[in-house]
Amino acid sequence: GAAKLVVVIAIFLLTFYVISQVFEIKMDANLGHIFARSALDAAAHSTKPPRYKCGISKACPEKHFAFKMASGAANVVGPKICVEDNVLMSGVKNNVGRGINVALVNGKTGEPLDTKFFDMWGGDVAPFIEFLKSIQDGTIVLMGTYDDGATKLNEEARKLIAELGSTSITNLGFRDNWVFCGGKGIKTKSPFEQHIKNNKDTNKYEGWPEVVEMEGCIPQKQD
Repeated sequence: GAAKLVVVIAIFLLTFYVISQVFEIKMDANLGHIFARSALDAAAHSTKPPRYKCGISKACPEKHFAFKMASGAANVVGPKICVEDNVLMSGVKNNVGRGINVALVNGKTGEPLDTKFFDMWGGDVAPFIEFLKSIQDGTIVLMGTYDDGATKLNEEARKLIAELGSTSITNLGFRDNWVFCGGKGIKTKSPFEQHIKNNKDTNKYEGWPEVVEMEGCIPQKQD
């Protein structure tokens, strides 16, 4: 009887030992998998490219304002204007419209001042001219077309936009796509301007050219 008891105890201990070893191996494997996955996640997170203001491709230097903008797509999707990670105009904000869309920004602080759009197909150019004349010195001016931004433009309106630093405004035609960033009181021509002509042979959309996009860093106005 004693011998049988010893054998039973030995079998029990051996079984317990085997079970504990198997459990320990599984625990080690699970922990190893968890740690490996955590290391991979950390590595992936560390290699994720940084996001800059307005989604531009690189950070702006000090005393510069980041901006990104796009013209409208045909007569379907409105333009978008973003400054310092603040979307000033877009279809989502429901503050864009056919014609020329304009956003004004304080050249010293980067704060938004006003947003408006002017219908240059079925509207009147006179309110647009008055608006352009009212812009104060030191104001950053961003413009983007949607559908058609040129039909009602006259020589006076084009001259006022050229004084903001635009070089393409004199050639802006029916259903051209155009984006521009300049300033009131600018002494030179603006480097921030993109223009694509409406051409039936090269248009991406039927009757309209492809969307034009632009990004950059606007120098802060100094006293």
